[in-house]
Amino acid sequence: MALPRPRKDSLELLNEVLEERKAGRNSRFFEGIADEWEDRVRAYIDSVGSPALVADWPEIDTHRTKFLNLYSGARDGSAQKSVLVEMRREHGLSLCPSCGEAGTPNTLDHYLPKDGFPHFSVTPLNLFPMCDACQLAKGTKTGDDDEPKFFLHPYFDVFVAERVLELSIEPPFESPNFQLGIRPGLAPDEEALVASHVRELDIAARYNKFLKGQHSRMLKLANQIRESGQDLRGSLETFAAMSGFVAENAWEHVYYRAVLDCDECIEFMRARD
Repeated sequence: MALPRPRKDSLELLNEVLEERKAGRNSRFFEGIADEWEDRVRAYIDSVGSPALVADWPEIDTHRTKFLNLYSGARDGSAQKSVLVEMRREHGLSLCPSCGEAGTPNTLDHYLPKDGFPHFSVTPLNLFPMCDACQLAKGTKTGDDDEPKFFLHPYFDVFVAERVLELSIEPPFESPNFQLGIRPGLAPDEEALVASHVRELDIAARYNKFLKGQHSRMLKLANQIRESGQDLRGSLETFAAMSGFVAENAWEHVYYRAVLDCDECIEFMRARD
């Protein structure tokens, strides 16, 4: 899903961090790299975080810990601590923005990994909530020679505000076969990016586990809807709308849209004893 940009401006936070560093033991180091650090954060923003466009900074390799401590060792009262706490705990999300699975994401991911890009370790536009499964699958990957960018960026790839995933349901409808694909209509580069994102985060396999339980519950619910004299399609439209309010690519929403698009499946649910 697309996310609104963090409330804290990335360059503003950088300047606050630099100001605090003036009183620390590494003041000379941070004063010496301040202008270039700001230039690199600005370049990250201008290049919308694309790993193919963001240059490495080999000169800081021996000073990586100084940057990483800003994240892992953020002190209470420091400029970055309140930002990190807000982004981690006060995001208000009820699903993972990277995969669409329901549940509050309880960790922050660095879009460009902090191990390779330590100078972006507390850059708000490089940080966003993510579920444990996605973070484990993502690891430190960014891309390769064939696909320079593996992952969707929730702040910059705004096209994912619309539904980009499509599910097909194939009989037998008592225990159907599900195929997760990409919804038609995307630009070729967008389609390729969604495909790599789904592949690298192993979303299809995880989704199939969810679908087995979801479909079983839906069959039971369809029986109750039919027995109460309610309209099944109308109820499904309501379920789809409610789940779509959370996100167009929420797993439940994609499932309900798939059922609604499959007349055979709905007729099976209506006629099922």
